[in-house]
Amino acid sequence: MMRHYHRPPHHMTPVPGGITPADTDDAFDGDTTTPSPAPTPTPTSHRRIRHAQAGRRIVHRRVSSTRHIVDGRSQGLAPTESDTIDGAALPVGTGDDGMPAIIPPSAAPLLATLRAWSMHAVSGISAVWSRRPRYSYVLYLVVFVLMTLAATLAIQSSVYVEPSYAPDAQVDEATRAAQSIRGQLTVFVTQTWLTHRYQFLLNLLILAIVYAAVIALINRFWVATAVYGIVMAIYAVASKFKIQIRKEPILSADLNFLTGGNTGDILTFIPQDGLQQVRTAIAWLAVFLAACIALQFLDARRAFIPTYWRKPFAGPKHIAGNLTRLTAVLSTIVFLFSFTWNLSSPDSWSARMAASFGDEPHLWDGWGDAATNGPAMTFLRLAHTNAMDKPEGYDQKAMAQIAQRYAHEADTINATRSGNLTDSTVILILSESFSDPTRVPGVSFSEDPMPKIRAIKGATTSGYMLSTGYGGGTANMEYQALTGLAMANYNPSLTIAYQQLVPQERWVATFNQMWNAKYGDTASQATHTFMDNMYFRARNYKKFGFSQFWTLNGEHKITGCSPIDRAWYVSDQCTYQQVLSRLNHGSDPSQFQQVVTMQNHMPYNDWYDDNQFKQADTSSDLTDTEHADAQTYAKGVQHTDDATADLLTQLDQVDHPVTVIFYGDHLPGIYPTAYANPDNVLGLHESDYFIWSNAASPSHTAKLPDDAARYTSSNYFMAQAAQHMNAKVSPYLAFLTAMHAQIPAMSIPAASGHSDGKPVYLNAAGEQVAPKDLTPEAQRMLRDYRLIQYDLSVGKHYLKDTSFLTAR
Repeated sequence: MMRHYHRPPHHMTPVPGGITPADTDDAFDGDTTTPSPAPTPTPTSHRRIRHAQAGRRIVHRRVSSTRHIVDGRSQGLAPTESDTIDGAALPVGTGDDGMPAIIPPSAAPLLATLRAWSMHAVSGISAVWSRRPRYSYVLYLVVFVLMTLAATLAIQSSVYVEPSYAPDAQVDEATRAAQSIRGQLTVFVTQTWLTHRYQFLLNLLILAIVYAAVIALINRFWVATAVYGIVMAIYAVASKFKIQIRKEPILSADLNFLTGGNTGDILTFIPQDGLQQVRTAIAWLAVFLAACIALQFLDARRAFIPTYWRKPFAGPKHIAGNLTRLTAVLSTIVFLFSFTWNLSSPDSWSARMAASFGDEPHLWDGWGDAATNGPAMTFLRLAHTNAMDKPEGYDQKAMAQIAQRYAHEADTINATRSGNLTDSTVILILSESFSDPTRVPGVSFSEDPMPKIRAIKGATTSGYMLSTGYGGGTANMEYQALTGLAMANYNPSLTIAYQQLVPQERWVATFNQMWNAKYGDTASQATHTFMDNMYFRARNYKKFGFSQFWTLNGEHKITGCSPIDRAWYVSDQCTYQQVLSRLNHGSDPSQFQQVVTMQNHMPYNDWYDDNQFKQADTSSDLTDTEHADAQTYAKGVQHTDDATADLLTQLDQVDHPVTVIFYGDHLPGIYPTAYANPDNVLGLHESDYFIWSNAASPSHTAKLPDDAARYTSSNYFMAQAAQHMNAKVSPYLAFLTAMHAQIPAMSIPAASGHSDGKPVYLNAAGEQVAPKDLTPEAQRMLRDYRLIQYDLSVGKHYLKDTSFLTAR
């Protein structure tokens, strides 16, 4: 019988087992040793050897990339495989002990077959993979259009809310359908051809350009689609929650909230019924992301625009591809930047372009602007912040005249006052979301949630504070109280002073600095029983002159505090104890203590045990969710009521003058039924406040008359405190005192349900007064106020070099 040998080409050195150096990468590089000849097969083993050799030929082609661990060392596969004759076993590879692993001869054909099948499978997959198609640009265009349409409709629907009707309301089905989210969205789209208002197309265009910019930057169509889709989905969900809670859409200023290190706190702002929506959105986004990843691998077209950066000038094809990519990136980004930068200027090209689509800005009402013109336009419109336009007549001479005018006013006031503000410790308490729930239309309880604070208000200077927000706006109330500046005087594009204005200011004048000037920098301290990076407080407070900022996570860390029952946030009682522990006594210097609580922050998820307000709830015409939220909120108010009364009792034991300014920053956003009536909106922006002095203070029993205290806004608090304490004032506080007498309260246009885009002004009876109906003196002082505010915040600080801020 003829014998068959594996005969390598003449240029290859034969090695044991029939492997040649050409079959491996590096096993025998440089090896010139002549190996022993391969064993000669006998006729009886010819068939077995033929099968084994067939299997080896397949394996040996891939053996160069294989490594085995032998005696703890990584080595190349040694050529030790051989056949045996006459039924001997076939040693293949190595065993655990470094010796050849033995397989029975009968398994060799099966092993060879399996190896052959696996190689055929790999070859088949490789062939299919190499022949996978490049998806058509027509397909990309279809996906582009569908994704842009979906994004536009999703974020637009996020600014609409389902209407609520009283149980006995007679509303026909057609009206209900038209006022539903789908109905409002349908009107927004169909007005394009019914009334020739093209806001839908304008938003579609803006989002299409954003999508195109992402594609041009990433240059991978499916990756860019995944990024764009996920961002749009997150925006839509976040906008829906913010509209539900605060009645305003997502703004560019909200991005500062995230970049300020607050990303981990986002979940605390999700409403009670929103977690399931978040889970559903995450599940769908996971499916969407997986689909985009799969399409990216299945699409043989790697780059959307062929680009050649390694050899950019190798030929016309390279140059054209690179120029196309650069043009796409620059044109989309430059357009978006220029459009956004100029949009807030009425005579700019972008404003005229938007107007040609029917855009009608409602800067004073972000929610209304988003619903009418689209959230994409609202976001861009407020992205470029021009805090305040330069008032007519602003110059150094005008500011010197103002400083002199109110220096005379201060002298007049101080002639009848005996003390100084800095003789007392002042504790400014912002009580998160505190308000009287029984003032809300439709909300009532058979038990008073705040009897102690109600009694305190009856015995001291107190009333209602007009807020700039509903369901939010804490930082703006805080900013007004500390600076005396009014958000109503800024442009509507400035929505959060702590995030859009203060970080850019070189110098900020705040009232606590009066205590620093007299007692040193340690006189000012701040306490916030949450994180220090919220609204950039950590950096802003340093700029304000607070030497210590006590929080749950900052340099000065609060310990030993916990929530009540199952609540999320630190109790007011523990917050107050933190303040008391750092309070000076006796002859120690006076202090300024800034306090921001968190106990009553939303959500209101049935936190408290033994909540008697579930049984005491006598509210009418509320939804089940409103009932549940109001009951939990009322119990939280009662806890605040008890803790605040206890705080004042302890302060009465302090042998040093202490004055407390206590106020709720805004109402909680849990009253959609009441808010749906425009007549209720103003009242839903009025929270409770009082100014109280302890037994060691000369003003312990002071109470300002109602016409001087019943209505106010937080920018007047320090002027009112000076009046309550019979303390001397600076020219600035003299101006605020006179301004408060002319216009007791002011806020941004959104604080009124019947606003025409003008700031909201209240008289001493709490009635709204149109700007044109103000007295000539009030209008003159408003002009002075704008000049003062411009100079102190964005102007040249002429007043800083005068005695305008110094008590006389």
